[in-house]
Amino acid sequence: MLFPLYLHTPREIELYADDIPINIIYEDDTLVVVDKPVGMVVHPAYGNYRNTLVNAMLCHFHPELKDQVIKSDSIRPGLVHRIDKNTSGLLVIAKTEYALSHLAKQFFERTSQRKYIALVWGDFDNAEGTVTGNVGRNIANRKMMDVFPNGEYGKHAVTHYKVLEKFLYTTLIECKLETGRTHQIRVHMKYIKHPLFNDFEYGGDAILRGTAFTRYKQFVQNCFALPPGQALHAATLGFVHPVTKKEMFFESPLPENFNTLIEKWRGYSRTYEE
Repeated sequence: MLFPLYLHTPREIELYADDIPINIIYEDDTLVVVDKPVGMVVHPAYGNYRNTLVNAMLCHFHPELKDQVIKSDSIRPGLVHRIDKNTSGLLVIAKTEYALSHLAKQFFERTSQRKYIALVWGDFDNAEGTVTGNVGRNIANRKMMDVFPNGEYGKHAVTHYKVLEKFLYTTLIECKLETGRTHQIRVHMKYIKHPLFNDFEYGGDAILRGTAFTRYKQFVQNCFALPPGQALHAATLGFVHPVTKKEMFFESPLPENFNTLIEKWRGYSRTYEE
């Protein structure tokens, strides 16, 4: 098991088992699929060692050790992939080494299925498209990512997008990941000048499109107050089960604040068109 009680390991790490509610939508002896809420960090890191998804999963597997320290040989036990703190949606977590290896291979070979819903600034000329550009650490700020189109730095990254609905100054899109780099959708959308709405790290938390009217500015500010971060949701997840070999597919509805945000832009757009 990837979540055992390690008494002694070469790289002993102390992780707390935090009793935090988790929305588990599927679980068996091999893996767990969770629907992560906005605001939850996926795994412990410098300055944030408690109340992450990993801490919550440790308590889920070892409820008798709530609020106690568990010895582990990894700070990210069972994690096949990650999503950002302020991105909501689906994640699969492996329970065994075999499941982790099998699922990681699917993600590496791009046979897994992942689609995200995002609200971005601006209008698109085409109904769908593809963004290709290496993604790597920003040279000036290592906490952020950047696109390096010439391939001299970073890792190969491909994001396919499709327009779902237009709202005058913002657009609702669906993104399909061909690769899974850190902040990939966020940095790719910024690269093509369509930052995610309210993405404070990549410039989406400013009014980038629209009029100069005070009423419009107040409307956007009210919209900014809805989501705690970028308007991005991991809506679907598909993969082949490591043991049964059956194809599995999961869907996650948009969070309430994301739905409210869309309705506000939809209403504003209709009012303008009328």
